Amino acid sequence: MLAGPARLRRVCEKFTSALAGLAELDLRIHTNGLQLSPRYLDLFDEFDVKVGISLDGDRAANDRHRRYADGRSSHPLVLKAVELLRQDRYRHLDLGLLCTIDIANDPVAVLDALTELEPPLIDFLLPHATWGEPPPRPDGSPTAYADWLLTIFDRWQEQGRPVPVRLFSSVLSTLSGGPSLTESLGLAPTDLVVVETDGRLEQVDSLKSAYEGAAATGFDVFTHSFDEVAAHPGVRARQLGLAGVSETCRRCPVVRSCGGGLYTHRYRSPGGFDNPSVYCADLAALIRGIEDRTAAATEAPAVRDPWELLAAQQDLTRTLLAALHDGLDGSGGEVWESAWALAAEVESDPAGQTALDLVLAHPYTRTWLLDTLEAVRAGRPVEGPPVERLAASVAAAAVHAGLDLAVPVVHRAGRLFLPTLGEVRAGGTGEAGTALVRADGEGFTVRTEGGALHIARGAGEGPRWSPVRRLGAARGPGPVQAADGPGPVPTRVLDDLDPYRTCFGTPAAERLSPSAADAWSASLAAAWELLARTVPEQAAEAATVLTTLTPLAGGAPVRTGRHGYGALGIAAGGDAHALAAALLRGFRQAKLRALAEVTDLYASDGSWDHRMPWQEEPVPFSRLLSETHERVGLGLFAPRFLAGVPQALDMIEEAAETTVDGKQLLAVMRKEINGTHGTSGRNGCKTDTERAAMR
Repeated sequence: MLAGPARLRRVCEKFTSALAGLAELDLRIHTNGLQLSPRYLDLFDEFDVKVGISLDGDRAANDRHRRYADGRSSHPLVLKAVELLRQDRYRHLDLGLLCTIDIANDPVAVLDALTELEPPLIDFLLPHATWGEPPPRPDGSPTAYADWLLTIFDRWQEQGRPVPVRLFSSVLSTLSGGPSLTESLGLAPTDLVVVETDGRLEQVDSLKSAYEGAAATGFDVFTHSFDEVAAHPGVRARQLGLAGVSETCRRCPVVRSCGGGLYTHRYRSPGGFDNPSVYCADLAALIRGIEDRTAAATEAPAVRDPWELLAAQQDLTRTLLAALHDGLDGSGGEVWESAWALAAEVESDPAGQTALDLVLAHPYTRTWLLDTLEAVRAGRPVEGPPVERLAASVAAAAVHAGLDLAVPVVHRAGRLFLPTLGEVRAGGTGEAGTALVRADGEGFTVRTEGGALHIARGAGEGPRWSPVRRLGAARGPGPVQAADGPGPVPTRVLDDLDPYRTCFGTPAAERLSPSAADAWSASLAAAWELLARTVPEQAAEAATVLTTLTPLAGGAPVRTGRHGYGALGIAAGGDAHALAAALLRGFRQAKLRALAEVTDLYASDGSWDHRMPWQEEPVPFSRLLSETHERVGLGLFAPRFLAGVPQALDMIEEAAETTVDGKQLLAVMRKEINGTHGTSGRNGCKTDTERAAMR
């Protein structure tokens, strides 16, 4: 700022002209505010220069380190600068306030003073320190800075989080599996090069507090390029992410959030920067303190509540449908646009909305949406059955709800499939035509150019109608029943008709004959009865969510595939016990995948290797979690699967990849096996003998 407006103008003009057409320019300036005036802000407005101001809190806090040489307070002038920047004509330039932490200051008074100014952002910075010159700790507490910040966090929460605080937002982001939002925390690579006023190219200037020459690269703007600076060992060391932190940090459960702390704060002589931060204990206490205070509020309900998971999956399907509509942008033609309008009409009726939810919840709806979205995003033409599926779904919903609404559906050679209902062979000529599907009190009618075909409610297999077979209780076309949960009652079906059922990585069986379907259903019923006796809670949940079972031509007994929550592919055969175990395994796999689709259970998968108790080969965290989740469920059915599970649960708890929702799932798994064979995980096995017995 002491350069004056005229010289700063020349700087802005040079940058603007030099980078025109090459890069998007982002000019910023940070100041203590004492020189800020309308002359400067008018210049900054002209070149869109953003402005940040340093303010350490209330007057007492700011005066501790920011007085004039003669002892006068600078606080009134800083407030004047902040108020100037808050004016409507300059507000768009305001970056917010930066506050350097001093634990001698009253944390509540500091935050209150800063939030009162209503800045767009507050950023708290730990004072620069190293192991050779550690930060002051008047009371000797190893977590004094964490305690100070957590007091501010509590006050910030109490105030309703009136202003974003970058430090807190970054911790909350990483705890939930998101990125770090600040250089001082997290594993994101540095992207800074400092150009000194004499042309030298240096590393970030905070390094100067480590030792004399720590920021130097030996490069300058006259003879070197920025690419050469990027290749400098000191710069590269800060672009390695997890590999760039100390071995101690790599083993720490909170490293994803703290990232080893600011690089400068790791310095120790001799040895350099290959150390934890001098604020290590503070960072760990801060991260764990924020997690303890917010976990309940930030946890996804879907992890604990099966109905919430179904609701989240339904929201995801509707989001994908809306994304497909936007992506088609009219290219679906009249067939799509007409079906989209009719879907809105069906939804305007309460029974119709419930019925449309039922049809959209059909697992193969998701297969259709994902396949078609991929084609749209790849720029491939989308026509024919992918566009026509929406009308068939709307017609099926209208039939379920009993709505007197004629829905045009494209048929191919007189054949059309209505999701969740069945396949109609209504006759007709030509490769494709349009049928009108209309519900009535006794079922529904399909009218084509070849005539009308009436399908009665509950009609069985016939030459012109193949229903989707219901398992358990027969149920034909008709009104959807009410549910105890937040959506329609799912009915378990044997679906060997849906064109999108070929999503299991192995061939789906063709339409089963009535006798084959009966045999297939009988083997499933025996397996299901066994599950209901041995693991009644899991069997009840599986019966609620596994709405669609599709016969496979061979392969593994049970497979999950590319579809929405609620489907399994089954190659029936073998004894009831083996099929029951396969069903349970498939259910656990499907549930974990459904959870992963609607929440982040882990982050940075593959950054660490883990050795599962039941095998020597190291695996990524995703594999550790998935196999442990399976074994918890299977262990309640066959106790041999519990071997090693307590140790695996402990590994998940101590892993850096586990997010807040991942820990919530961990608590669910511990509860599932609580008391089973004397173990619930970390606190379950009391003796070495018990642990050995489990192994």
